[in-house]
Amino acid sequence: MKKRSVFFLCVSFFLFISSSLSAQIKYAVIPDNPRPGEPITIAVETELKQALLVRSEKQLAKADFFSIPGYMIAVLAIPSTVAPGNAVIVLENKIGILCEIPIVIGDRKFASEVIELNQTLTGIRTDPSPQRTHEANFLWAILTTNGDQIYHTGSFVPPVTSTRRTSFFGDRRVFQYSTGESDTSIHAGVDYGVPTGTKVTACGAGKVILARSRIVTGNSVVLEHAPGIYSIYYHLDKIEVQESALVNTGTLLGLSGATGLATGPHLHWEVRVNAENTDPDAFVARPIIDKETIISKMNK
Repeated sequence: MKKRSVFFLCVSFFLFISSSLSAQIKYAVIPDNPRPGEPITIAVETELKQALLVRSEKQLAKADFFSIPGYMIAVLAIPSTVAPGNAVIVLENKIGILCEIPIVIGDRKFASEVIELNQTLTGIRTDPSPQRTHEANFLWAILTTNGDQIYHTGSFVPPVTSTRRTSFFGDRRVFQYSTGESDTSIHAGVDYGVPTGTKVTACGAGKVILARSRIVTGNSVVLEHAPGIYSIYYHLDKIEVQESALVNTGTLLGLSGATGLATGPHLHWEVRVNAENTDPDAFVARPIIDKETIISKMNK
C-alpha cells in the first residue's frame, strides 16, 4: 500500500507540474483558420521537441521544432484529404505532452480533372520498374529528412513570371490509360503552362538536394529551405544547377520542358512540409516565419 501511495503521489505531482507549465507556456499559431493543404506555423518561447496535429486521437501530421533567435518553430502541413472541423495541436517536450491547442480546420473544395495518357505515358505510370521504385524511395528519404539549416524564412516567389496555370494544387485526378483502365491521384503542386525553354528560378534561398533526371518527373530539382521544408521543380528541359549548390531567391534552376510523365510543356512546382504536399500559394501569401505576427500573438 505504501508503494502504491508513493506512485500516485509521483503521478499527481507530475500532472500538477505539467498543468502548471501548460498554463504558463506562450505560443503563437499562424494562421488562425487554416484549410486542408495549408501549412501552420507554431512558435513558442520554451524548448520543445515536436508538434502533432491530432483529431479523434488520430495523428494527422507531425513536425519537429527548430530554433531561431528567441523562439522555437514548428511548421505543420494539414493534409489536403482532411475534412473540415475541430482538431488539436499537441506540443510535446522530451517528457511528454506539454500543451494542447484547439483549432478549427476550414472548408475547402478542390477541382477534378481527367487526364488521357497515350501508350508511352501509360507505360511510364504503370509498367513495373526497379529504377522507378529506387527513384521514388530516394526522393522519399530526402523529403522525410529534417536538416538543421535554415536558408529561408520569408515568403516564396513563384518560379516563373507567367500566371497561366493548367492544373492546381489538390486537383482530384483521374488518369485514363490507353489500355482502357484508369487510376486516381491527388495533384501535389501547381502546373504552369509555359513554353519549353522558359526560365525556372528558385522560389527562395536554399540548398540543391537533388538535380537529376527521373523516369516519372523528368529533369527534376529539389531545394531545401528550412528543416523539413522543400520546394520541387519537375519536367525541366534542362537543369542549370548542381547538387549541394547554395542558391538565392531568383537563381536560375533550369528551363521548363516536357520530360517524364508530361502531356505537354509545363512546370510542375511543388512544396513539401515534412513530406506532406502543401499548397505553394500559401507560402507566397505569407512568410514561413512571420516574426511580427508571432510577437503580436505572443503579447495578447
